[in-house]
Amino acid sequence: MSKQQHLEWDDFRLVKIIAEANGLAGAAERLGVNHSTVFRRLGQMEENLGVKLFERHRTGYVLTTAGEEMTALAEQMEENVTAFTRKLAGQAVAPAGELRVTTNDTLLVHLLTPIFARFIKACPEMRLDVVLANQALNLSKRDADVAIRATDDPPETLVGRRVATIAWAIYGRKADFPDVRGPEDVTLADLFDRHWVALGDNLATLKVARFVREHVAPDNIVYKVNTVLGLSEAVEAGTGIGPLPCFIADASPNLVRLSDINADFAAGLWLLTHPDLRQSARVRAFMDFMAAEIAKQKKRIEGTGAKNALLSEAG
Repeated sequence: MSKQQHLEWDDFRLVKIIAEANGLAGAAERLGVNHSTVFRRLGQMEENLGVKLFERHRTGYVLTTAGEEMTALAEQMEENVTAFTRKLAGQAVAPAGELRVTTNDTLLVHLLTPIFARFIKACPEMRLDVVLANQALNLSKRDADVAIRATDDPPETLVGRRVATIAWAIYGRKADFPDVRGPEDVTLADLFDRHWVALGDNLATLKVARFVREHVAPDNIVYKVNTVLGLSEAVEAGTGIGPLPCFIADASPNLVRLSDINADFAAGLWLLTHPDLRQSARVRAFMDFMAAEIAKQKKRIEGTGAKNALLSEAG
């Protein structure tokens, strides 16, 4: 008698979870059920299909060919469900509900938090879930709905707008340069023998990081840190001089600009979303509001605003 080969949707998900967890215990924990429940369901499934879905090894459960095919189908189903969810979200007719926004710590602390507060006040039916991540999240899988990024190379899979250009220059602690009022009072070449702070190796490909590496002797780079937020804190503490975004450094009364704005350091400030979400009322309302608010602060972001003006006063 041939085996009954009927499968439920949840069967595919179960096989995928067991494979990801490398065994039954981890799968049971993820599903919130007993180990014995997962063991029984897998056994019943394999008996009904007449094939083994996993090879049992001491190191864990390894997919058979049939198991690999089921897992691939489960991933495809998951992607289809996610795509459907995105389309439903894109059909929302009113700016209400939760919006997940990803950005980095520097933009959040020095630029975005007051703007987010004004958005929530302007759209009381909206809620923001802010995810800090220096690496790009996968908007296709709804890790986030909107990304606010400093980049000159936004992913081709996303759509959006460039709302400003982030200017950079070299800064030092004002107490260490009592006679310097600005770039006109110092020669950049004279600064290379001083102590410098620099971005960490994980950001070594950025143009501003390459500049320090190429112009400053390694022994003079006394401090490296893997976030721009940490870089600005180090310069303000007097650890050394270094390149900083103008919208951060110009707002500090403790820092002085030691060089002209270097156009090679600049990066675009982008508002990005997935194409399926661009017509969503939530996304559209948020991106329009952010673009308008950032436009009010464009001079500061581009390094041409009044020094030490508070970002939160804009708007």
